[in-house]
Amino acid sequence: MGVVPFDAMSFDPRTSFGPQVAALYDDKPLGDEEAAVTRLAQLAGAGPALELAIGTGRIALPLAATGVRVDGIELSQAMIERLRAKPGGDALQVTCGDMAAVELPDRYRLVYLVFNSLMNLLTQDGQVDCVVNAARHLSDDGVFVVENVVPDPMYGLRHDRGGVDQYVNATGIDGERVSLEVGRYDRVSQRVDKNHIRLTDGGISLEPLALRYVWPSELDLMARIAGLRLRARWGGWSGEPFDSRSLRHVSVYGRA
Repeated sequence: MGVVPFDAMSFDPRTSFGPQVAALYDDKPLGDEEAAVTRLAQLAGAGPALELAIGTGRIALPLAATGVRVDGIELSQAMIERLRAKPGGDALQVTCGDMAAVELPDRYRLVYLVFNSLMNLLTQDGQVDCVVNAARHLSDDGVFVVENVVPDPMYGLRHDRGGVDQYVNATGIDGERVSLEVGRYDRVSQRVDKNHIRLTDGGISLEPLALRYVWPSELDLMARIAGLRLRARWGGWSGEPFDSRSLRHVSVYGRA
């Protein structure tokens, strides 16, 4: 018997990143934005650049401020509206749609996908289609950059007697609220179904999310299907070595 996911109606990638999520998305910077923008600006050269899953512009807006033209694709209209409300946000050309399917007329020196956004596509076929679509948008000398976690160390998964990998993390505790993240991982589909739970005096709020893990070696094969080859892989945006202890990777692909 496989893992039972959350009610399929509770998570829809088209709607789950709605106004509430968009409003809070930038409240906790990751701390590596400056290093990410510096690296991407180097790789973009004279540009232009295309960000898949551009979100609220956390990376795109400071990258555009360096002089690189940045376009974007984003599935959530609420995230696009949040981007538009920021200084400079109305100057970016953003298309609302599926990053695995939308085809734009231009070709780009840099196409990039950051902060585990590839995992928002819940099937291997969808992820392959996304990589193929990224390659389709590259200029002949362009590069495709992916930032993603390395699956195993991401969560403290515990394999119980029922054959289920699951975890519970207390992500925030203070006198007014408790924030928890709970999830279950299916090794067969490489899918994790999780929920962000907030407990306050005012009640309980739930934010369901589903992801599909991608191993670095699996991503390399997806890139090969798209006619790309790995050019570099780091353990972070500052060029940290990627090794067995790395919790994430930044991978750069170019045409074979």
